[in-house]
Amino acid sequence: QVQLGESGGGLVQAGGSLRLSCAASGLRFSSYSMGWFRQAPGKEREFVSGIAWSRGNTEYGDSVKGRFTISRDNANSTVYLQMNSLKPEDTAVYYCAASSVYYSSRYSPQYDYWGQGTQVTVSS
Repeated sequence: QVQLGESGGGLVQAGGSLRLSCAASGLRFSSYSMGWFRQAPGKEREFVSGIAWSRGNTEYGDSVKGRFTISRDNANSTVYLQMNSLKPEDTAVYYCAASSVYYSSRYSPQYDYWGQGTQVTVSS
């Protein structure tokens, strides 16, 4: 059974940093591209970042580019999202997801497995 477990969310002041982790089990992690999405109340789920399994290529949503960094540790089946210079508009539930496509997709239906999410709240 595939499981994705996010951690590292919390409450932080604007300008602060958080590091999210997503531990995967039940799948061959090195063969899956990984992504982070977020959803704020009343809004659609939004692509945040992705990292491909094939060459480790990364993609970022326009709203987080230059502030967030995605990375992966295949040995520990974990993907990370380092979030710096956080803004109140970054407040959302953050989800990690795994996709069998070889590239880092921005398209949520291409992701096969999802975690339960972790809340990130940025106060002004």
